[in-house]
Amino acid sequence: QVQLVESGGGLVQAGGSLRLSCLASGGTVSSYTMGWFRQAPGKEREFVAAISWMYGITYYADSVKGRFTISRDNAKNTVYLQMNSLKPEDTAVYYCACDSGPYYWDRYKYAYWGQGTQVTVSS
Repeated sequence: QVQLVESGGGLVQAGGSLRLSCLASGGTVSSYTMGWFRQAPGKEREFVAAISWMYGITYYADSVKGRFTISRDNAKNTVYLQMNSLKPEDTAVYYCACDSGPYYWDRYKYAYWGQGTQVTVSS
């Protein structure tokens, strides 16, 4: 049973940066595809970014490409989401997820989820 704990959310002004962390226990992040999703009020949970388990290939939603970077530190068993040039529309609860197989974009394929961390971007 993999447990995921996100941290690093908060309130930031538009144009600012935040780095989210996802600490895994009960499994190693290098053994799974790891993803970040977000959910704004009244909206469905949407894919943000993912990193594949084998070669560390990264994938991004078009809305965050060039602004967000997903990475992992195998020694710390942690996955990060560096978010730059934040916009008010990035405001959401951000979730870390684990073990999607090849379907990195599909929230229904992920087996494990964290509790989420709130990111609020003010204009």
